Amino acid sequence: MKQVPFGALSAGLAVLGTALVAFAFQLRADGYEQYVQDVAYVAGTAYFTAIMTVVTWFRADRPHSS
Repeated sequence: MKQVPFGALSAGLAVLGTALVAFAFQLRADGYEQYVQDVAYVAGTAYFTAIMTVVTWFRADRPHSS
């Protein structure tokens, strides 16, 4: 059975996180400090989800030890 392309999903989430970090820096430079923390939180969530997707992908690829 072929696995779902988790690599593409993880890469997409990492790109989203990077774009959100750049957006947070731009918000700070433009003086919108009240939104920086919220955007940075969503970026961190995107990175965390990308990492958990990769971990799940590797764990699902391993044979079960039973």
